[in-house]
Amino acid sequence: MKLATYKNNTRDGKLMLVNRDLTKAIEVADVAATMQQALDNWREIEPVLKARYDSLNNDSANAENFDEALCESPLPRAYQWADGSAYVNHVELVRKARGAEIPASFWTDPLMYQGGSDDFIGPRDDVKLPSDEWGIDFEGEVAVITDDVPMGVAPESAGQHIKLLMLVNDVSLRGLIPGELAKGFGFFQSKPSSVFSPVAVTPDELTTAWSGNKVHLPLVSHYNGALFGKPEAGEDMTFDFAQLVAHAAKSRNLGAGAIIGSGTVSNKQGTDHGSSIAEGGVGYSCIAEVRMIETIRDGKPSTPFMAFEDSIRIEMFDREGQSIFGAIDQVIKKSAV
Repeated sequence: MKLATYKNNTRDGKLMLVNRDLTKAIEVADVAATMQQALDNWREIEPVLKARYDSLNNDSANAENFDEALCESPLPRAYQWADGSAYVNHVELVRKARGAEIPASFWTDPLMYQGGSDDFIGPRDDVKLPSDEWGIDFEGEVAVITDDVPMGVAPESAGQHIKLLMLVNDVSLRGLIPGELAKGFGFFQSKPSSVFSPVAVTPDELTTAWSGNKVHLPLVSHYNGALFGKPEAGEDMTFDFAQLVAHAAKSRNLGAGAIIGSGTVSNKQGTDHGSSIAEGGVGYSCIAEVRMIETIRDGKPSTPFMAFEDSIRIEMFDREGQSIFGAIDQVIKKSAV
């Protein structure tokens, strides 16, 4: 199934069922008014939604045209948003640029931070920030949404709690990160509101591309209209989504609607840390990695972070070239505050 949330002047929007090729949509308020309501009652509601989804794909005559511009985040706010860093290549690259080795534990125990989940940005809404001197960066990721997950769930069982998948732009303020991490208490101001794709999909929609609790497709990013990255999300992913969910639930229950992110998708591409699109590689999913390569190679970075009026588009396509989740497509703007 494919699900979206339309804006409707309420905090949580209205749940929409979207057909497979993202052209038609129907409201399903009689089944579940919001995405959270559907997730709270997923076992009972999923079969009803699935029957309507099949009908929508077979006959969309009574459906309206689907418009990504009307979408909120699939969950406009969530009880939990925890972002991992499953691609250790990304972590290793960032640390190598400052002359630091990664601890051995990074290969066996995932990194994860708890993000702000009360104010997600819509997938086609501007990213508004007070300053573009804080090192604004995008981070292309994949995320899963769970049902209720019991504390202490084993990785072997955690995968059954994954109900939906989305794409992510985990907006980062690189200039604020060092000062925050130096305090030894994690991210806060350096991680503003995150962004999720217009559509959330059930794992079966990915068919064979969903395997081993990973998504085996390229994550495509266009920065200011130019192809910036297309790394394979299933490659170099040290920890799969079941492992990430189990990690998040080690000492707490996760409520239905918990979002768990993969961290920045990053490939080694057969070299030390990969290469850009211009150099024949698959590129990157954030500016920071390019700057780290430049620092390692040249002694200092030369690619600037994002400025006001810069744009980023993040999307994923199936093997036939059909967009799966719709596109995160945004412009950086100066906020009024």
